[in-house]
Amino acid sequence: MALLVVGSLALDTIETQTGSATEVPGGSTTYCALAASYFTHPHIVGVVGDDFPDSVSTLFKDHHINLEGMKIEEGKTFRWGGRYSEDFDIRTTLFTHLNVFENFEPTLPETHKDAATVLLANIHPALQLQVLSQLNGNPFVILDTMNLWINTAREELDEVLKQSDMLVINDEESLMLTGKRNYRQAASKLMEMGPEWIVIKKGQHGALLFQQDNLFSLPGLILDTVIDPTGAGDSFVGGLAGYLDQSGNRSFDNMKLGVIYGTILASFCVEDFSVDAMTYLETDDIEERYDELVMMSQF
Repeated sequence: MALLVVGSLALDTIETQTGSATEVPGGSTTYCALAASYFTHPHIVGVVGDDFPDSVSTLFKDHHINLEGMKIEEGKTFRWGGRYSEDFDIRTTLFTHLNVFENFEPTLPETHKDAATVLLANIHPALQLQVLSQLNGNPFVILDTMNLWINTAREELDEVLKQSDMLVINDEESLMLTGKRNYRQAASKLMEMGPEWIVIKKGQHGALLFQQDNLFSLPGLILDTVIDPTGAGDSFVGGLAGYLDQSGNRSFDNMKLGVIYGTILASFCVEDFSVDAMTYLETDDIEERYDELVMMSQF
């Protein structure tokens, strides 16, 4: 199987009550691809500047992430800075420097156009449409988006929704898209927009999976320590997409497993700054958290 991930590659500067990190790996593609790499071999498409650290490229290669579609341009890599409140509920953007990402036009190598699974990570819907226009066959398309695009690019987003098989958003975004606070009503309305599968993330409270009349509710893992929530949502959808690509199984029961593994990868992500906590996980680490979820969920 082959998973294609298209989103942003960045260097982040993060401040929390527990400390700070400067110019560390960030961007939706980074988190998605690393999380997915525990299940499959992602192919990424993106752009970085000539200042992009060799250490990050090496990290990608260590995780068997295909970099053929990662373009290096003269100039600086996209940079973002943010500060979190003490309870992590409020994130303040300190700066956004698009740099070479400002003129990014996703161009898929020929080897990437036949991907079986496509993860449209969080970027402008117009760029997501460009990706869809270059694909061959009938891949399983997973869409991630955010409140910014719902507010500023709704027309393009609606078109992407029509061409997507699964939508992964948080509870705030589902309300923005549908006007429905009731999750089942929101999911029904979202399915009318195109995707057959809807995943609504509820942060530390878990996630919901909808398909037709089927519903799966998963709690969030209770963690001893949260250091940096940046990239948790991307790690979730990356783990989900990676598992689904590896399995090739589109049954509801298997989709539930995808949501479980996405939750597990996200739980590792928040335990340190950037991608440090999910850089070199072992299979036993992932399975231990799987067992923990089973124990806390069964009755």
